[in-house]
Amino acid sequence: MSQAQASQAVVQLEGKDLPAHCPNPNMTSWSSHPRVFLELDEHGAAKCPYCGTQYQVKPGTVLKGH
Repeated sequence: MSQAQASQAVVQLEGKDLPAHCPNPNMTSWSSHPRVFLELDEHGAAKCPYCGTQYQVKPGTVLKGH
């Protein structure tokens, strides 16, 4: 998968995947940019500022804050 294809795919996140960060462990080019922690919006979505990968919390996932 090329970098352009990776940035078009939406990565589904579960509670165990939080805090969200990119690159994620499943990316083949995990060292393509520095790790950045992502702030989820009110809909549970975020976009990596480096590569454009879209992240989305799976529906029904319970988010626990403090």
